[in-house]
Order: sequence, then C-alpha cells, then structure tokens
Amino acid sequence: MADVRRIAFNTIYRVFFDEAYSALALNSAIKDNNLDRLDAGFLSRLVYGVIERKILLDYVISQYSKIKPKKIENKTLIILEMGVFQLLFMDKVPQSAAVNEAVKLSKKVGAYKSTGFINAVLRNIVRNELKYKLPDKKNYTQYLSVKYSCPDFLIEKWIKQYGKDNTVGILKGLADRPPLTIRVNTLKTTKEKLIADLETEGVVVADVPYLPNALNVENTGSIENLKSFKNGDFYVQDSASQFCCEMLDAKEGMTVCDVCSAPGGKSLYTAIKMNNIGKVFSYDLFEHKIKLIKESASRLSVSIIEAQLRDAQKNDVILPQCDRLICDVPCSGFGIIRRKPEIRYKKATIVDNLPQLQYSILCTNADSLSIGGVLVYSTCTLCDEENADVAEKFLNEHPEFVAEPLALPDGFNRFFDEPDHILTLLPHKEMTDGFFIAKFRKVGSK
Repeated sequence: MADVRRIAFNTIYRVFFDEAYSALALNSAIKDNNLDRLDAGFLSRLVYGVIERKILLDYVISQYSKIKPKKIENKTLIILEMGVFQLLFMDKVPQSAAVNEAVKLSKKVGAYKSTGFINAVLRNIVRNELKYKLPDKKNYTQYLSVKYSCPDFLIEKWIKQYGKDNTVGILKGLADRPPLTIRVNTLKTTKEKLIADLETEGVVVADVPYLPNALNVENTGSIENLKSFKNGDFYVQDSASQFCCEMLDAKEGMTVCDVCSAPGGKSLYTAIKMNNIGKVFSYDLFEHKIKLIKESASRLSVSIIEAQLRDAQKNDVILPQCDRLICDVPCSGFGIIRRKPEIRYKKATIVDNLPQLQYSILCTNADSLSIGGVLVYSTCTLCDEENADVAEKFLNEHPEFVAEPLALPDGFNRFFDEPDHILTLLPHKEMTDGFFIAKFRKVGSK
C-alpha cells in the first residue's frame, strides 16, 4: 500500500527546496509510485494545497507555536503545513488521522526530535476547534496576502495597476484549479465529432466562450491515453494562449515566425488555422523542447512547422522574412500561478531584469517582418513593467511600427481601460490564465 503522505512530503520538499516544478514533480511521483486514481487524487490535493496556501498555513502555525515558522526546521515545517492543511481544508480526513499520521511521518523522514512539537501544535489547533485569525483588514495588503497566500509586493502592484476589486478577483481566480482546455485539430476532425468521441470515452466537455474550436474537458484520466488524443484530434492549450493566436490572424499561405515557441501551442494553433498551407518557423533555445514540438506536430499531422534551435535574443539563426511574428517572451509568470503555484514565492527582484530581455527579443526579431506584416507580443504575467511598458517603449523607439487595434470578438468586453492595441486577460473574468497581448503592424522600413 502506497505511503501517500510520505510521497507528498517528498514532492513538496522537492518543490520548496530543490526548485522542482510542482506539476512535473507531482506527475513523476504518481508515475514512479504507480498510484491509482484515488491515491493520486489525494496526493494532488495535498501537494497543491500546501504549496498554494503556504503563507496562510504558516500564519496559522504562528498562532499556535512559540517558534515562528521561519525558525522551524524545514522538514518539521512541511509536516506541520501538511497537517494544518488536512485539518482546515480536507474534510474527509479525520482530525485524529491528520495528527497521528503527521507524527508518524516525522519519524519516517528523520525528524525524530520534532515529534512532540508537531503533535502539540496540531492537537492545540484541534482543541481550539480549528480557529485562527486573519490579519486586521486595516492592513489590507497583509490581510489579502495571508488570506490568498500571495506576497505583499504582488498585491500592492496589482492594486496599483488594476484596482482593489480586480485584485481580489485575480487572487480568487488564481486560487482556483485551472480548467483543462484543448484546441480541436480541424485538420483531422470537427468540434462536433470530437465532442461526441470524447463523450464516448467518458469525458465531460464544455464550450469555451469566444473561441470557436476550444473546449474545456473534465474526467479525462490520463489525457495521453484517450483515443482521440492518440489520433491527433486535439492538443492541450489554455484559452488565453488560443485567444492570442486568434489576434495574430494568420492566413493560408503566409510565413509565420514563432521565436519563443515551446511547448509549441501557438505554432500548432497557427498552422491549423492556416489549414496547413504556408510555413511556420518554430524556434526555441533547448533541443528537448524542439523535439517536443516536432512530436506534437507529427501527432497532429501538421506538416508546415519547421522547428529549429535558436536563441531569440541573438541573431545566430537569421529569420526568414515573414508575414506574422509571434514574440511570446520569457516572463515572471505571475499570470499562471494557478498552474504553477510555486511561482507566487518568487522574489520581487525576479522582475528587475526581465523587461530588458523582453525588449531585446522584440528588437532583435522585428526586422524579419515584412512591411504590412503583424507582430504580436505576449506574456503570461500581470506586471506592467513586462507588459504595457515594454509595448510602449517598442512603439516609441520603432517608428516603422504602429499600434494595430485588436479585433475582439462580438460581446467580449474589456476588463478595464486600455489602448485598443493591447489586452490584459484576467483569470477571474473569462477563466483564462493571466495574459497580456499587444499587436503592432509594420508600415515602413528603418
């Protein structure tokens, strides 16, 4: 019988102290331990729960422990966080089991000296009927930080950029589990047929607003095992990324360059939208990611993608002249916290050097665009320094480009005032990732 709590401990430890990605570490743990669906579900709930709510969990611990969380040994703190999460958020776990299993776990991972301390803290929480106090709302930033386990600096930034109501909405949206969104491969099937095929396999399917060939799916099990996946009838891509591709508006016969393409969703979407007629050059810095793009294109029977190694910040591989250029640049990733909850614990300084990198990528690649062509700049973050500020700087310093208004779908309403050539997607509005899109058209040469 699998020791799921110990597996959870090891996975959480890897994320917090070995800089492992939560999704990869979790998938590896499930596969390596051959967990069934029930155990995998418990593991996922516990691992993501602790990572997503670490700030809140530590705040609760601080109310019941004489030792502050920052002073508690790493293994002991993780066990306490796991125990508190089970007590507060996992109703199906008996309180006695949450406490007793935490004590047992401390012995299994070598934290023998902490067993009494762990037992005392958790039993004290139980005796007090799981009660705890959030910070006073007078300190609104700290209150939100603890309630939603998000660092102060991000909350302050978002309140300044989007206002208090949108900030609370963002925090709530990023606390939810993201939908699993797929894009229909219209080269091989139709949306109607794919829905029927998926439902035959027991998958629950729902339409995605404003995207004609996007579906949200549930109850998929291991998605790679679905017959329709193996047949290449769809691939996985968040609706925000799909929306970005719609704004690119690529057409049959065009040449498109996607300069930071991995894992390849935008290249695939574009090639399919072009009916596999034209050329899509898909570039990335790492060989294993290029291999992934090629494998996806093969499975989907997309033949117009040419995937190559290239550093987007350098001109080591000269780009062909193109009609459409996608610059989906490296970013802080604060718009995808619900997918990678560990991102929320990045230091504020992560943003310091990114705008220059992003701007450098734009400048390095913009010359490859033909006159009349369209450039789309995008990120999966929600920081003006990486988004609107970079877009504005590019326009100001490149007179050969003009702002190109985004053709938004009928009925789609902006979430706040922005210039018509840029769009920020917020997680709580359309249930997408947090995402930024800017569109430019080249009207002359330097």
